[in-house]
Amino acid sequence: MNTTNMLRRRSFIAMNILAASALLATATSTFAQTFDHNYTAWNTLLAKHVKWLPDNKQSRANYKGFAADRAELKSVLDSLSAVSQAQFNGWSKEQQMAFLINAYNAFTVEIILSKYPDIKSIKELGSFNRGPWKNEFFTLLGSKRHLDWIEHEQLRPKYAEPRVHVAVNCASIGCPALFPEAFTAPKMDAMLEDGMRKFLGDRTRNKYEGGKLQVSNIFKWFKEDFEKGNKGFAKLEDVFAKYAELMTSDAAAQAQIKAKTVSISHLDYDWSLNDSK
Repeated sequence: MNTTNMLRRRSFIAMNILAASALLATATSTFAQTFDHNYTAWNTLLAKHVKWLPDNKQSRANYKGFAADRAELKSVLDSLSAVSQAQFNGWSKEQQMAFLINAYNAFTVEIILSKYPDIKSIKELGSFNRGPWKNEFFTLLGSKRHLDWIEHEQLRPKYAEPRVHVAVNCASIGCPALFPEAFTAPKMDAMLEDGMRKFLGDRTRNKYEGGKLQVSNIFKWFKEDFEKGNKGFAKLEDVFAKYAELMTSDAAAQAQIKAKTVSISHLDYDWSLNDSK
């Protein structure tokens, strides 16, 4: 082969390599764009099967309805499991948080359905020394995962957002309400704030009584998350001071809470299933 032909051949090969690379990049970009960041299918299931109680602070899930729509739920879970780590890494912080929160809540519904209707609490699931939150029963970002991985290895340490505790739902009455809509990046801050206001304003789980604040155990278990200086919370008392008007209608009590002079105790946590029945 003479020099001219050799150069032509090399040029042809190089052009084909470039074309193949461009095609692969386009395909990858197209795949990334196909993920529905509005979570339309999951949002439809939530709107259909999760309802606010009359107080508009607690919600209940119709697990019987979710069970009837198990195929639709599986489709949602499959779409979440199909996301790669590389794809996830290319998203914004809010998009990543929405993905993780929705995944946590959707897979929590799935694990409840694995035993429903013969279940009264999520704590009945899992083995003796491996509770439901350590059970690797789903795939996310390319590996087998458990619910604690989402909450304690991803959301809490990587995003430093204490309000995330009102977003992930443990399928229990004592837990902050499961929203009847999916979390999305554009609505992230508004939904987290709405969740905090609903939770702190729910007198069955957080209240001022007998001269002291009686609050959810969430503020004991995750106290450190609320004391890292994020969202203006340097101390746990700062949280309650911000939402004092929601925790009591008594003006004098509100003043005490805002002054951070009131003592704090914790209420028993209700692990009963948040089932609408």
